[in-house]
Order: sequence, then structure tokens, then C-alpha cells
Amino acid sequence: MVRVRSSNVPKEALKYPLQRTPAQRSNFVPGVAWGYQTWREVSLGLLSGSRLTLQNEERLFTTLAQPRPGESWLDVGTSSGFYAGVLARAGADILAIDIAPSMLKVARTRLDRHPDQSARVDWALIDIEESGLPDGCFDGIAVGATLNETARPWRALGEMQRLLAPGGRLWLMYLSRGGGAVQSLLSKYAGLTFADRAQVRRALFGCDRVAADVRRSVTFELYVRRT
Repeated sequence: MVRVRSSNVPKEALKYPLQRTPAQRSNFVPGVAWGYQTWREVSLGLLSGSRLTLQNEERLFTTLAQPRPGESWLDVGTSSGFYAGVLARAGADILAIDIAPSMLKVARTRLDRHPDQSARVDWALIDIEESGLPDGCFDGIAVGATLNETARPWRALGEMQRLLAPGGRLWLMYLSRGGGAVQSLLSKYAGLTFADRAQVRRALFGCDRVAADVRRSVTFELYVRRT
């Protein structure tokens, strides 16, 4: 698989569509970017009702998705660069994308502390809803919570499916629909989408779901693109 580099990303992939959720717009604030990783770990622990540390999430991902040296991976909505770092430690080559320059700056700063890891990562301002990347160009795609924030989650899922090579793996972490007042308020005021797991499966019609780990609304799923 040829590594997709940020220097080869079509210019049209850097254009921003006008539709942005409040949650997405908040990611452009530098303070949010710096505090995101801590907030993410704390909130997922509370929402899952379990001890879900970043180390536990890394172990779950590497066990199920099994990233391998030399593979080409896309980190969608890299935020603080958590999955980019995990993949780099596994020896994969990564294109880490986000719509917020502040998030990319924080992620890059974090990984630059580990030159052996940062050398494996290219960074790019890309919206996964309209990536402009070529078909089937990745062995794997990792997504951490971006599905809940994006304005058009079904378009994003379709784009990710298109970018996977046959046999490629798609790792999703998202908050699935559970109902209740909290999700209703977050949907109304933050623009978050809480997808039903069956809806996600239907959207990824060209993939098979091969593994899942569900902890209350915190959902981890692994899909494989059919050959």
C-alpha cells in the first residue's frame, strides 16, 4: 500500500463546507485542544461506567484491530493525536486529519516529543465528509468519537468505506444511541449525533462487523472491508 502523504492531498480536500455543528466549532478554540485528551479520558470513564483509561483503550484497539508495521492508516479527527501515537508505536504509517488547525497543532506538538513516532505521521486539514483522497488507499482507518460530532455522519461513514482497501479494517469509537435527557440536550445544543449501532452497520454495507465492545453507550466496533 502506497503511503498517502499530506503533500499529495488534493487542494480541494482542504476546503471547509459551511455546515458545522457547535461541537465541531468548539474544536477551533486552542484551550479546548489542549484540554481535550484529559476531558476525553474522564468523560469516557464516566459514560462507560468502567475504568476506561487511554492505556486500556490502546490495549483494546491493538488487540482487536492489530495494526502492523508498514501498513498505511488514516486517523480521522485525530484531535490530540491519541490514535496516531498508538499506530506509530505499532510501526504503521499514518495520515492524521482534522478540521481544526488548533487540534493538529496540539497533536503534532505531543508526538514531536517522540521523534521515532512523529516521523511516521503526516498531518493534514481534511474533512472526512469530503476528503478528496483516492479510493482504497488505506489498510486501516481509526476513528475516535468524530462520528458523534460530524454534521453528516452517514456521509462520513460512506467516505471511510470508500477509502478502505479490500480487507482493510475500520475501527470506530463512538457514543451509540441510548436515549435519555442528557443525549437529548447534547443533540439539541451541541449538535451531537448518537447513532444506533444497526444504523452504522447499514451505512457500512460493504463491510462486515467482526468485533465489538460495548460499555453502556461507549461503543467500540471493528469492521473489515469485503474483498
